[in-house]
Amino acid sequence: MDWKSRRIEAILEQALVEDKATSDVTTAVTIDPALRATATVIAKEECVLSGVGSIPRFLEIFARLDGRNSGRYEVVSHPEIFDGVRVRKGQAVAVIRHNARVVLACERVILNLMQRMSGIATLTRRYVDEVAETGARILDTRKTIPGLRILDKYAVCCGGGENHRLDLSDGILIKNNHISLGGGIEKVLENAKQRRKPGQTIDIEVRNMQELEVALEHGAESLLLDNMTPAEVKTAVGLVRERGFDIPIEASGGITLENVRKYALAGPDYISVGALTHSAAAVDLSMRITAEIY
Repeated sequence: MDWKSRRIEAILEQALVEDKATSDVTTAVTIDPALRATATVIAKEECVLSGVGSIPRFLEIFARLDGRNSGRYEVVSHPEIFDGVRVRKGQAVAVIRHNARVVLACERVILNLMQRMSGIATLTRRYVDEVAETGARILDTRKTIPGLRILDKYAVCCGGGENHRLDLSDGILIKNNHISLGGGIEKVLENAKQRRKPGQTIDIEVRNMQELEVALEHGAESLLLDNMTPAEVKTAVGLVRERGFDIPIEASGGITLENVRKYALAGPDYISVGALTHSAAAVDLSMRITAEIY
């Protein structure tokens, strides 16, 4: 993750602007402007970390927005603490040494972002662990918070998952609505083959064995098995392989932690899970702030 990219900077800046961090009236009337503080980010539950690199960027962007010299800062963590690492309850994640007013102004946005990203990473790791040694890989979807997709998908990678399409320009995926509006499987596949750009693979969603047969007959290059049961997925995978098609197969729809291993054992190459980003619970992180002792 390039935390200094313009795209990421815009997201972090908007978080600070939304919270009016440079206009923290409570801190302004209670805290000595010269006071320095030490803030420790603590994991209050076992989790997989994501978003640690946002801390110094928030502080840098705040300084630019504030326009005042708030002094030096330092963000440190143990060498073994980084994005993608599982940490235990009570473990210190990072230590910030900075002007007390700045720390208080940035506290909530730092925690909000890290809690969400670490929640996604933690849930993803649970899915990845469930399908261990099956050969199936866990994918995310485009079911992300608007404006935060790049961070959501990075968090999935921190948890050991893989990214599907980043956006609508990132590959051809023909879904049921495309099929309905485009005149059926045969027609949409033919149109896609004629109109695609060089190097683009055609992935198509099928919901039953009849649609699967038609898709294979008309040149599908990748398959998404939508809302099939594990037994149906196993049958579909078997048919594709028996026919000699060496194409990627993805299972999607209705996947939960309770059934994901059954789907994985059915033989698909990939399992996509929308819940990774649309239903992940934020992990519990806190920031303990004390006056800096010289």
